[in-house]
Amino acid sequence: MGHRDDRESDVRGLLDELCVKLGFCLPPEVRRRLRESPPGGVDGFTDAIFEAEGMSGSEHPDLRRQVRAVVERHLSRWPGAGDHPR
Repeated sequence: MGHRDDRESDVRGLLDELCVKLGFCLPPEVRRRLRESPPGGVDGFTDAIFEAEGMSGSEHPDLRRQVRAVVERHLSRWPGAGDHPR
């Protein structure tokens, strides 16, 4: 069960950083859902952040790269999280 707690902690830190550094401050219910059931892979998680904000990452490629870099840094130690870069 410690593994899940570690991931939830990683996601909490990731979401805090996205809020502070990039202004992606998600509602509490979205944050909870992402902590409890994080999307698979770096790109999947990045896409979920944009969807939660009602945005398309493809319409904001520079911002998507910034968000993806934060996601990748936080999730890089998760097995199977390393998607191919877009």
